[in-house]
Amino acid sequence: MVFNHQNILLISFLLTITTTLTYVKASEESNIISRFQQYLQTRTDHPTPNYTQSTNFLTTQANSLSLQSQTIEFVSGKPLILLKWTGTNSNLPSIMLYSHTDVVPAEHDKWDHHPFEAHVDDEGRIYARGSQDMKCVGMQYLEAVRNLKGWDFQPKRTVYLVFAPDEEVGGHDGAEKFSLSKVFQELNVGVVLDEGLASPDEHYRAFYGERSPWWLVIKAVGAPGHGSKLYDNSAMENLWKSIENIQRYRASQFDLIKAGLKADGDVVSINMAFLKAGTPSPTGFVMNLQPSEAEAGFDIRVPPTADTKSLERRIAEEWAPTSRNMSFTFKEKISVHDASGKPVFTKTDSSNPWWALLKNAVEEAGGKIRKPEVFPASTDGRFFRNLGLPTIGFSPMANTPILLHDHNEYLHKSEYLKGIKIYESIIKAYASFDEHGRDARSKDEL
Repeated sequence: MVFNHQNILLISFLLTITTTLTYVKASEESNIISRFQQYLQTRTDHPTPNYTQSTNFLTTQANSLSLQSQTIEFVSGKPLILLKWTGTNSNLPSIMLYSHTDVVPAEHDKWDHHPFEAHVDDEGRIYARGSQDMKCVGMQYLEAVRNLKGWDFQPKRTVYLVFAPDEEVGGHDGAEKFSLSKVFQELNVGVVLDEGLASPDEHYRAFYGERSPWWLVIKAVGAPGHGSKLYDNSAMENLWKSIENIQRYRASQFDLIKAGLKADGDVVSINMAFLKAGTPSPTGFVMNLQPSEAEAGFDIRVPPTADTKSLERRIAEEWAPTSRNMSFTFKEKISVHDASGKPVFTKTDSSNPWWALLKNAVEEAGGKIRKPEVFPASTDGRFFRNLGLPTIGFSPMANTPILLHDHNEYLHKSEYLKGIKIYESIIKAYASFDEHGRDARSKDEL
């Protein structure tokens, strides 16, 4: 090329355009991250979540997107924010994009950066409580809708965005009451998206079911007496025998994971939550006195495929037998079965078009998705699965360590931005799905 005056002007013009586009893109990304930071900075941590602050932020976002918004309190002081993007075909079941606004507490002194400042470090990591669980997802929904609206996309199906309270303390005053309400029935929901987990590798994870919590408390009683005597069937001895039995069972389940035979969500997990025993005194525990009672608590998580009858017998006959002066209670025990006794999970075969749509949408956006799994803990998604609704847990966080409820919870801004593109693809696919005019509401046959 001969670099005459016209060519130089053309090159200068092209460089100017490229620089301008780069600046605009950087500016847009900065605004997106800033909005995420603002949401993370709302103090919705237990035990006193500031729901007023998060509600004001979310309704402001809804107004900026011209979404209809409604604030509902099934329990006073615990608002659920319901946003609506109206579809062109009101006869088709709607799409529900679900998230929760509350987060667990954080020990500030254990973090490298304040957990509610949403600090972005030099590597691009956004440190904040809720960055993975699950304010990222709620904001990614909103940003995806923002982009789709900017492209004049018109959904056939109505899209609802739900921001609910109290998931981190059981969801009973939020998702549970919402799922059983007339308000929810009138939404005509066909499919629900809820939270998933980060993935340490390049594959996204999706969840079709979850383990149910059984919070078991075992109590042993026995005769008190002098600490020098060898007692038979003392409270401490009997409780210790139970702990040893439980640890052996725990190890057998863990071995299945270590051997690669099962995933985390496919086994029964057990972790001791507390141990309460001994006789206190002003100077500490009394050392020469055998206590008459001893108690331990266990966080058990049960997958929908587990033989629950067998587990219940094991608890009654081996872990807390009355023959050893033992008893047990459950602080929480959520069934893994529906009212008809069938396991509660969402199908991921050809009978459920929503799974195929999600998988294809992720791949079209450049992502990779793993084989669907059982979520190892519990989420609000269980309340919607219990109604027979297809419910998929999904949080687009690849190449990210799992840090929910951990110190220094963070999400890299590049993964956050990629997740918005993933949701753009999913929402577009879900909201456009018509299945040749046939009602595509496919309640699971559980």
